[in-house]
Amino acid sequence: MQVSIKTLQEGRVRKGTIMPYVNIRVTREGVTSEQKARLIKGATDLLKEVLNKDPKTTFVVIDEVDTDNWGAGGEQVTEIRKRQR
Repeated sequence: MQVSIKTLQEGRVRKGTIMPYVNIRVTREGVTSEQKARLIKGATDLLKEVLNKDPKTTFVVIDEVDTDNWGAGGEQVTEIRKRQR
């Protein structure tokens, strides 16, 4: 899983507001809707707790990537998973 946090500058929601944008990338291997909801809530709560960011202006996006399109150590995750079975 890859997580990146960026800050979108003023004018997007309210003038002068700096809002966090969290992008979570996971391989498409059965992440459930419930798990995604927990990731969204968890990331939002963490930014509120640690950085005092307003949950109303915190955006979380989850991208699922096919294992053919994700590589590690010079090979596709699809091939790595085959060996792990």
